[in-house]
Amino acid sequence: MKSNQVAWVGGVAMLALGAGVLSPVTVPAAQAQESEAAPLPAQFTHFRVGQRNVKAIHQDGHIMWVGTSGGVIRYDSHAEDYELIDNRNGLLANGIFYVGELEGRIAVGTYGGGISLLAEDGSWDTYNVPDGLGDAFVYDAALDSQGDLWIATWSGINRVRGGVESLDQPEQWDLYTVANSDGGLPNDWVYALAPAEDGTVWMATEGGLAAWRDGEWESWKHEDGLGAPYALVRDAITFMDDPAQVSDHHSRQKDEMGFAEVDVAYNANYVVALELDAEGGVWTGTWGGGLSHFDGEQWTTLTTHDGLPSNHVFALHRDSEDRLWIGTSDGLARLDGKDAALKLFTTEHGLFSDLVFSITTVPDQDALWVGSYGGIARLVGLQ
Repeated sequence: MKSNQVAWVGGVAMLALGAGVLSPVTVPAAQAQESEAAPLPAQFTHFRVGQRNVKAIHQDGHIMWVGTSGGVIRYDSHAEDYELIDNRNGLLANGIFYVGELEGRIAVGTYGGGISLLAEDGSWDTYNVPDGLGDAFVYDAALDSQGDLWIATWSGINRVRGGVESLDQPEQWDLYTVANSDGGLPNDWVYALAPAEDGTVWMATEGGLAAWRDGEWESWKHEDGLGAPYALVRDAITFMDDPAQVSDHHSRQKDEMGFAEVDVAYNANYVVALELDAEGGVWTGTWGGGLSHFDGEQWTTLTTHDGLPSNHVFALHRDSEDRLWIGTSDGLARLDGKDAALKLFTTEHGLFSDLVFSITTVPDQDALWVGSYGGIARLVGLQ
């Protein structure tokens, strides 16, 4: 579908991404309230996606790929055109957790439909459990420094030796689980990947942080320093979605990890976001335990006591200026250096919602894209 041109009035505009004709809705800048936390951006645009989460955003030149719980959107920022791709025209499932580029091909990780890669003719090549995938639920994918492809699933992590070109060769697929790694992988539910230049592959799991190096495993849990103690963050927990209240698996897991008496949304072993730093360390976003950093020897953790907007950290992104963007359940934060104060951003500064699931930056446009439930914000000139 084609959209109308976005009309900028007062530096603010909203454009709906949904069924039917798209039409911009303008909001006068005077209606935006300035916050003491950070200055307002020069301008922002809101893109509505209906009642869907935006879990992934990927830039491919002037094309933005937006992964939602109702399919993936291909948005042409030059032509202001968009296309919705779902289980009616190429994918096996509509829920999208991952969108990225793997050896020049757009790849989409789905909730129940495996991983699909875009072919030159516009069709999609899908790989699922019969091809060697650990599970049909795919959270992340990345290439390591040796060119091998890693795929994070709910039932372990796949390594495809030789990368994308080996996807059609079953003998090149490996699957690592808690069982066959002798516990080196601390939990089979793997949420995020961060391959480092030295060959280490960092993994976020429901049982802590894991690292794979030359076939050797190492892992860290809350007892090793990951995440803030419950006593420190208990009174600051405002996010109410506790998986243990609706899932026997998560309830049992919480008991096994020593959190049986914790009846709120907190499990410091749940690592749901990862990002590397420039010195070889790794940042980890936890489920209620704040933002933890591991430098290879020591752990440090930031919480709401240090200025974090929330202790539930869902998204991490390091930009070209080496700044860390932190998406939480109650706003966005930016860390300009390990010893710098956190800068906070909310809907008052242009976010679509304070519940942040995905982040990416477009340096040549000075633009920040932030995905939430119901929509996306594109912020330009954010200081």
